[in-house]
Amino acid sequence: MTQAAIDHYLAEHKRLSNNSAGWIEKQRLSALESLGRQGFPSTRHEAWKYTDVRSLLKQNFISVDTDDSTVGAEQMQTIRFPDLDCYELVFVNGHFNSALSSLPASGEAINVSSISTAGDDVRAKIEQYLNQYASTDKHGFAALNTAFLNDGTFIHAADNAQIDKPLHLVFISNKQNSSFIAHPRNLIILGSNARATVIESYIGLDNAEYCTNTVTEIITSEGAHLEHYKLQQESDLAYHIGYLHAHCHKDSRLDSHSISLGGLLVRNDIDTVLAGRGAHVGLNGLYIAGNNQHIDNHTRVDHNMPNTSSDETYRGVLDGKARAVFNGKVVVHKDAQQIDAQQSNANLLMSDDAEIDTKPELEIYADDVKCTHGATIGQLDENMLFYLRSRAIDETTARSLLTFAFADEVIKRISFAPIRERLEHRVVGRLPDASLISEFLQ
Repeated sequence: MTQAAIDHYLAEHKRLSNNSAGWIEKQRLSALESLGRQGFPSTRHEAWKYTDVRSLLKQNFISVDTDDSTVGAEQMQTIRFPDLDCYELVFVNGHFNSALSSLPASGEAINVSSISTAGDDVRAKIEQYLNQYASTDKHGFAALNTAFLNDGTFIHAADNAQIDKPLHLVFISNKQNSSFIAHPRNLIILGSNARATVIESYIGLDNAEYCTNTVTEIITSEGAHLEHYKLQQESDLAYHIGYLHAHCHKDSRLDSHSISLGGLLVRNDIDTVLAGRGAHVGLNGLYIAGNNQHIDNHTRVDHNMPNTSSDETYRGVLDGKARAVFNGKVVVHKDAQQIDAQQSNANLLMSDDAEIDTKPELEIYADDVKCTHGATIGQLDENMLFYLRSRAIDETTARSLLTFAFADEVIKRISFAPIRERLEHRVVGRLPDASLISEFLQ
């Protein structure tokens, strides 16, 4: 099946070759060779032993070479953050939509562009940084993304620059005549002491059947600070494969929040390398799954230098026959002393058929470190249920309130109120007695 899928995408690449971004064709062809060499992952690979992608590979998704889909004002209103003043780059079915977008003015200090509309000067910077740290050998889907790279977002902030408003990258998928795949690519480069906030939103409309295969590369130079959010709300029939690689230099800080609420099969890979003294990464994650959803989060933090720190908190709520996977690995390399690394994964199972496979890992090759990790799996606290029932709250509402409180431990770590409030609304909407719970939270 893997070879059949490879052959399909080789044919797709040939079909689209005349419409591709020729200026990065060398990168694309190299990635195509990588795909042919390694193939797609299977359950025989240790990192994918709990996530079977055969149903995805059987789909033979096609790429949308041109797109004239329309997204209505009402639909955009539900996607936008109403109380957040931000710039927006909107992509529909993998293609940049300038009519729906609003970009900051570009100059020497700030440069924000879609890849497909980039000028020669921007293209030179993209070629300079593209795949500098992220590898097409991560897995076959990462190679596939580069092989079909045609659009996405390039963000560059020069030394000491600050992007004055958050950047909202909106990737919308809606129904087509046939099942399709999009390969968004985002490249975020912050110079020394630069500041930015970036939100990636992946939205599925019309219960479309499709696949989003996205890669985001982040480089934070000395003293830079990036606040990063990924909000995944794909359709119930969608596949989502996401790979984020971050390379953090001296005294830089990355806070990355990953929220997975939609999708039939979802895989998030997050690799972060702390490459300079004083670098810090915070990974904050929430996944809520029901019915037959499958959500897999694999994270890795490499402490390559002394005096670096990481803080990781992931929580999951599973109902129905949902299945989730969490694998969090922290590697402290040789001579990387005085490391502080904290990791926690907690899971709430709401039904007897829900399942979680969790595996926190530590690899330590230094002796002066402070590292902790832990994982918990459980159900709602019966004592807390009894307490709420004794306050005249019915059982269904009581369970929903406790479930929300569990998830909110992650949401409240989000500093931006508009994002936090939107997520609280989305989470409440997934619970029984949503309107009544909203009244409790006001």
